[in-house]
Amino acid sequence: MSDNTAGDGAGERTQAAEQEAAKRRILEQAEAERIPVEETTRAVPDRRWRRDR
Repeated sequence: MSDNTAGDGAGERTQAAEQEAAKRRILEQAEAERIPVEETTRAVPDRRWRRDR
């Protein structure tokens, strides 16, 4: 039984490391694709925003 417990712990550590690596990749991709707020506010002309109100 102790063999199974040791194997489970190693599997959990491996899975945790893989999840952390995936999380880092997702965050790096999100940062690379991030659009600065200044650009998003310039995307809609002021007159169109006023017309919708």
